[in-house]
Amino acid sequence: MGRMKVILLQKVEKLGERGEVVEVKGGYARNKLIPEKIALPYTEGNMRKFKELLKIEDIKKNKTKRIAMERKEKLDNLSITITVQVGEDGKLFGRVTSRDIQEKLKKEGYEVDKKNILLDTPIKELGVHSVEISLHPEVKAKIKVWVVSE
Repeated sequence: MGRMKVILLQKVEKLGERGEVVEVKGGYARNKLIPEKIALPYTEGNMRKFKELLKIEDIKKNKTKRIAMERKEKLDNLSITITVQVGEDGKLFGRVTSRDIQEKLKKEGYEVDKKNILLDTPIKELGVHSVEISLHPEVKAKIKVWVVSE
């Protein structure tokens, strides 16, 4: 059947990285790589299409990062206050969780996914706490959470 050149659309173990042009057995290319959209047959036209696809992906990545940076500017140094019940000894009856922070942010007009609120453990004491919010793999904002008694 001979060998065939293909452009990898994703990383393939022991074969190559995304975007590489590799030579494989014709049957492997026609029966597995191409039908499963893992690779494209190598042609000048397909190479141009692949490069165009990379440009579009790059533009999308930059746009989402830019949007995250704009959100970071709004969130950085934002202070929110969460009121809690405390006992006579000053101990919190409950604790402040990422869900509490998410709900408070929502009331302030900021939509933030709970899993992006990087709170290792719930807050169990009064005072000011710095909480990180992940907006993008490369962009994090820091807000101040004031926990005060009722």
